[in-house]
Amino acid sequence: MSPLPESANPRVSDQDHIKAINDTFGHAAGDAVLAATAARLTAWAGPHTALGRLGDDEFAIVLQAPRGRRQDRLTQLMKMLHTPVHLDDGQTIDAAASLGAATPDILNTRDLSVPQQAADAALYDGKHSGHAVLADARHATHTSINGRRAGRPGTGIRARAA
Repeated sequence: MSPLPESANPRVSDQDHIKAINDTFGHAAGDAVLAATAARLTAWAGPHTALGRLGDDEFAIVLQAPRGRRQDRLTQLMKMLHTPVHLDDGQTIDAAASLGAATPDILNTRDLSVPQQAADAALYDGKHSGHAVLADARHATHTSINGRRAGRPGTGIRARAA
């Protein structure tokens, strides 16, 4: 894996309450909320960014953000992610997302897996708070499986048939 520049900032975003949205408004509405989230992340991050959907309602972004602008940028993103989504049928869904961020300079690493793991742990520290959490060294110590905090859906160990 190639090293990250010190100003690169992995972020993990998780759409809050997507199951309740699917159950209340239907899966098409849930899909519209996820599409709106992806569009908002893309608009916020800009053209020189790695952005992808990790699965379900979780997205990851790797971008460069100057040290002095990080908190302002995170605040801006949280505001964008908490903007209602207007559906084609006229319904409006209040959107919310949780956000964890990590920087190689704070974690003293250039290995992408460490900030990814720390951003995921930070996301869960701030889950449903309405605030982005910027990871510190303690977030990098959480046990993870493929960069995701152990115990999260999809991280369980399954028995395999021989």
